[in-house]
Amino acid sequence: MGWLFLKVLLVGMSFSGFLYPLVDFSTSGKTRALKPNIVIILADDMGWGDLGANWAETKDTTNLDKMASEGMRFVDFHAAASTCSPSRASLLTGRLGLRNGVTHNFAVTSVGGLPLNETTLAEVLRQAGYVTAMIGKWHLGHHGAYHPNFRGFDYYFGIPYSNDMGCTDSPGFNYPPCPACPQSDGLWRSPERDCSTDVALPLYENLNIVEQPVNLSNLAQKYAEKAVGFIEQASTSGRPFLLYMGLAHMHVPLSATPPLAHPQNQKLYHANLWEMDSLVGQIKDKVDHVAKENTLLWFTGDNGPWAQKCELAGSVGPFTGLWQTHQGGSPAKQTTWEGGHRVPALAYWPGRVPANVTSTALLSLLDIFPTVIALAGASLPPNRKFDGLDASEVLFGKSQMGHRVLFHPNSGAAGQYGALQTVRLDHFKAFYVTGGAKACDGSVGPEQCHVSPLIFNLEDDIAEGVPLQRGSPEYQEVLPEVTRVLADVLQDIADDNSSRADYTQDPSVTPCCNPYQITCRCQPV
Repeated sequence: MGWLFLKVLLVGMSFSGFLYPLVDFSTSGKTRALKPNIVIILADDMGWGDLGANWAETKDTTNLDKMASEGMRFVDFHAAASTCSPSRASLLTGRLGLRNGVTHNFAVTSVGGLPLNETTLAEVLRQAGYVTAMIGKWHLGHHGAYHPNFRGFDYYFGIPYSNDMGCTDSPGFNYPPCPACPQSDGLWRSPERDCSTDVALPLYENLNIVEQPVNLSNLAQKYAEKAVGFIEQASTSGRPFLLYMGLAHMHVPLSATPPLAHPQNQKLYHANLWEMDSLVGQIKDKVDHVAKENTLLWFTGDNGPWAQKCELAGSVGPFTGLWQTHQGGSPAKQTTWEGGHRVPALAYWPGRVPANVTSTALLSLLDIFPTVIALAGASLPPNRKFDGLDASEVLFGKSQMGHRVLFHPNSGAAGQYGALQTVRLDHFKAFYVTGGAKACDGSVGPEQCHVSPLIFNLEDDIAEGVPLQRGSPEYQEVLPEVTRVLADVLQDIADDNSSRADYTQDPSVTPCCNPYQITCRCQPV
C-alpha cells in the first residue's frame, strides 16, 4: 500500500487558487501527435424531451440546440442502465453491470465502488499520454482507492455522489421538500425518509473536502470555471486531454436560480434547464476558442427523468410507456421502458463530425469507451469482453449502423438489479419482466414476469402501448431470435472475466470535513 500512501500525500496537498499545480501538463512529441481531446458531459436525470432539438415543446436549451445544428444528434441513444452508479460505471468501462460488478447505486456509507480490477477510460487514456480531469458527480465510490484520483483522473473537483445525498444550508427545491442542515445539536432529524440530514453534502478538490455543506446555488458556476481552466491549461501545454463532467443538473434538489417560481410551477424546472444549458455553452465556447479543430465534445445523460419528483422532473417526450402507465407507476427512471434509458445525445467536432445531422443508429453510453479509445489510438484492456462498439464510422457520417442488439438491465423498478430481462432487437423490444417505478401520484406498478415476453414494435409503437399478439406471425418470427441473443449474452458473461462490487456499508467511511462539527461542517455556523 506504499504507492497509495504516496499518492494520497501528493494529490492531497493543498491546491491553491484556480490552478492545477500537481497535474503534469508537460508534453512530448509522441503525445502531441494528432490525438484528439475528449470532453464528455453527462447530465443527470435529463429526459429525452428536455432537449429542444428533440422536442419542440422545450425552449430552454439554446446552446445545446446550436450544438445539434453544428454537429450530430442521436435520437436512438440509450443509457447503459436507468439509474446513476451502473450507468456511470458502464460509461467508464464499456461493460454492462453484470460484467463490471456495478448493478445498483452506492451509498454515503459505501466501503467499495467500481471494482479495482476494472480499467477506466481515464486509465487507458492516461497511459496513452493524456492529462485527465473529472469534474462533478462521481458516484462510483469515494473511500480509499475508489476515489477518482486513483481511477485514472489527474484532477478531480466535485461531489462524490448525488446532490440529494446530504443536506445543505440552501436546500433548493425537492419533492417532498427537504430541510436545511441543522445549525445545532438536538432533535433535528428530518421526518421525511427521502431527506438526508445526518451529514452535509461535501465538495472535493482532489482528496480534500473544500466545502461541507456545498453551496448548491453557485455549484454550476464553479464547475464551469474549473472546466474552462482545465481546458485552457491542457490546451496551452499541448498534451491531449480528457475532461469528464458529471453535472448536478437535472437531479433534485434543483438550485434556487433567480427569478424564482413556486416549486409547484414547471417554470422552476425550466429555469434550471436553462442554467445547465448555459454551463454547457461556456464549456463549448472555451473548446471553440482554444481547441476547436481537435476536440470531440460528447453530451448525453445517465438515465431518464425521475417521475416521482412531479413538476421537478423532466420530459420523456413521446416515450410514454403507455402499457406500464395503464398498469400503474412510472415508465421513466429505474425502469427498462424507453423513458428510463433513452436519453439526449449530441456529438460535436467541427470538420470531423458532420454538421446538422440526425443519426438513427442504435447507440449506447457503452459505446463511448471503445469509440474514444479507438480515436486516441489506444488499445482496449486485455482479458475481458466489452458490450460497447466503436461508433467512429457513425460519428463521421460514414455509417448508420449501430447495435442490432442492446440489453437494458433491471434498475430498481422490477426484477433483480442488473439482470438482463429486456432485449432490444432491431426495432423490436422484448420484456421478460415489467414494473413501474414510483410515480408522481405515489403509485408503483406491480412487478410482472412474462414467460412469453411482451414484444413491442417500436417502429409502429414508440409509446410502447400495445404489445404484439403472441400468436401473430410477427411475434413468432421475432421470439426465437430474442431467445437466442439473450441466451448468448448470458453465456458470454458467464465465460467472461467479470467483477463483483463491494456494497458493504460502514458509517466510518462517510465523507466528513470536521467530525467535531454538526453534520461534519468544515467551519462552525
